[in-house]
Amino acid sequence: MFSYCADPDTLGTFRWFTCYLTNGVHWSFYLSFIKVLALLAVTAPVALGFGFAGAMAARSHVPPLSWLGKAYIAIVRGVPDIAFFLFFVIALDQGFEWIRHKVLCPEWTDPIRQGNDFLVCQAAKLPLGSSPEWMHETYGFFLAVITFSIVFGAFAANVLFGGMRAVPHAQLETAEAYGMSRRQIFWRVLVPQMWVYALPGLSNLWMVLIKATPLLFLLGIEDIVYWARELGGTKTSKFTQYPHGDWRMWYFLFLLIFYLGMTRVSEIGLEKLMRRLSHGQATSGGELLRKETTA
Repeated sequence: MFSYCADPDTLGTFRWFTCYLTNGVHWSFYLSFIKVLALLAVTAPVALGFGFAGAMAARSHVPPLSWLGKAYIAIVRGVPDIAFFLFFVIALDQGFEWIRHKVLCPEWTDPIRQGNDFLVCQAAKLPLGSSPEWMHETYGFFLAVITFSIVFGAFAANVLFGGMRAVPHAQLETAEAYGMSRRQIFWRVLVPQMWVYALPGLSNLWMVLIKATPLLFLLGIEDIVYWARELGGTKTSKFTQYPHGDWRMWYFLFLLIFYLGMTRVSEIGLEKLMRRLSHGQATSGGELLRKETTA
């Protein structure tokens, strides 16, 4: 905030906008972009881990483990994302509080579920009512990461499972003929080549994950969609010094540019990664690179 911003009514257009865009509430809007980027940075590897575990389980030779992996993929992929997000966050939150309630409040005799209410002792609340605001925000962000990871992990598991099945079986048989164990074949032959076949599907999944970040708004997190709606609206409690018309179109246009930019940067990075993984592989992409280097 600049020193001349004490009385916005006396400012010209340019100075009014400099004060408006550097107001403390707008800094919360700018920080919400960091929340989105942090969600992507944390969720992507965690979801990939869930996916890899689910794919390994689905292709397991142990029937119960295989059924579990395939059920995880089928159930999560079959439920609409919004319904799963809204349900799982509540279920996960109540599950954590139920465990804490059993451990911290053994003397509690009243039922936890009383009609539509879910009542636990104050010590079991997550986070505690006396906790600072940043702990509430961190806890909400943690629930969002877990939820996103489980949902997109199921899609990643399906992609990785297909990538594993696409690796030529003759190469696995050759490795076995050379005396390699099943574990060695998996980690040294199957997994390194799997990524070439799985990357196109994972690339699409990354794009979908980027577009799914506005679901943070549905989870009660003050993300970029929340602030765009609040700051752009005509009647808002967020701004009393800077009244304006309905500017939501401009705020959401800025979000459109942001997401398009994220998509373009991702396309460039994924294309370079695909070229690197395809080098030396017996695929159409690898053959094209071989011809380019020998030409």
